[in-house]
Amino acid sequence: MKKYNIQNYIRYKNDVKNSQPKEKHWRDYTRDELIIKFLPLVENIAKSFSTSDQASGVMDITDLIQEGNLGLIKAVDKLDIEFVLLKTDPEKSIKSFLSKRIKGAIRRAIDINRAGMRIPEHKLNEIRSSDEEDDVKLKMFFNSIFKSIDDEDSDYYSNIPDSNKEYKTDMFNTFLLSLMKGVLNKNEYDVLRLSYGLDCRKHSAKQIAFIVGISGSSAHVRVSQIKKQAIDKLSSNIKLSQVIDFIQ
Repeated sequence: MKKYNIQNYIRYKNDVKNSQPKEKHWRDYTRDELIIKFLPLVENIAKSFSTSDQASGVMDITDLIQEGNLGLIKAVDKLDIEFVLLKTDPEKSIKSFLSKRIKGAIRRAIDINRAGMRIPEHKLNEIRSSDEEDDVKLKMFFNSIFKSIDDEDSDYYSNIPDSNKEYKTDMFNTFLLSLMKGVLNKNEYDVLRLSYGLDCRKHSAKQIAFIVGISGSSAHVRVSQIKKQAIDKLSSNIKLSQVIDFIQ
């Protein structure tokens, strides 16, 4: 990951702190005051994205904060204060409303800026030199490929620049699809294929849910669950010999 200028970052934090509006009733905040008030929330959410969630070599923490701030502005413009004030805990409701949209803005930016599928050189070296059993190496391999933006707790990458060249995307995607067809059921196959755009453009969780026939308010959550389930299934059912050419 590229480094950000620590002095500018500290200056940004101080500016945010010094510009915070005075506490008042939620109805009395102006639009701009609400945006400034929740800038620290954006930073906290941006920090929650591990390095494996970021677009390798393209986005750093300041980029995530910037994208989150854009999401915050749009969210504040859509916020219905009068409706929120009817809730038992207005502050919690506001934070929940804004947080979802801030996270969404950051995730979309990561997805757009993420480069073609590849395994960072330091991760390849780790897999090659590992004395772990084959199943552990396979898990490392698939987790290195499928960098899910939905799994905020993942931490597979260190903050090390990626010097590895991208694979020939079409060839590698065809290879992955052939592995997936032999192991996954139709739903798992389609969710993983559409999520990462292996033979098409990348689709959002909402679009995938519609295509595979998952309905309901938590459909996108179910899509994320199927995605993780599919990756785990690949790790458990593929032999190391089938992927050795991409590790050596």
